[in-house]
Amino acid sequence: MRTYPMAKQLLALTPALQDFIGRQPMFFVGTAAPNGRVNLSPKGLDSLRVMGPSRVAWLNVTGSGNETAAHLLQHPRMALMFCAFEGPPLILRLYGQARTVQPDSPDWAEWAALFPALPGMRQVFVLDLDLVQTSCGMAVPRLDYREQREELNVWAKSRTPEGLQEYRQLKNRVSIDGFPTGLPVTEAARTPD
Repeated sequence: MRTYPMAKQLLALTPALQDFIGRQPMFFVGTAAPNGRVNLSPKGLDSLRVMGPSRVAWLNVTGSGNETAAHLLQHPRMALMFCAFEGPPLILRLYGQARTVQPDSPDWAEWAALFPALPGMRQVFVLDLDLVQTSCGMAVPRLDYREQREELNVWAKSRTPEGLQEYRQLKNRVSIDGFPTGLPVTEAARTPD
């Protein structure tokens, strides 16, 4: 059985930590603007790629909010956290500076091609790491992984591209604190009722 140190700080991901990330069915994303609420969000699906020892990218799909994008427009800091729910205990945190790649960005096709074409693809976040931290994780419960949920994909597939755009305009253009998220404003959103 492999064990990890109680706590260790590194400047980059080791091959063993990259392998650990690749086996995790979920991770958590943390961001915060200088003011307002802190956002912590669980992520699943096949939405994360390790690009090397100092960079990861994750695909964001349409959901009920868009806090991460709003926060990054104000301050590019981001933290990702992975927990070992099976096997030896471990918590892995990745800290760094992130940027948002929108579908209208010149490099969207390059980044989006790294992921499966999930319904509702909205953004890719690219995180350049400046600190990697492991900790023991001995208080994290053991959980049995069954499967990824498909409800969000089913929901997104049931909408037309126009329907997804309308939803994003209604729910994803501003954060819960009223900060813009950087999603382009469509003509429908500009037209007063």
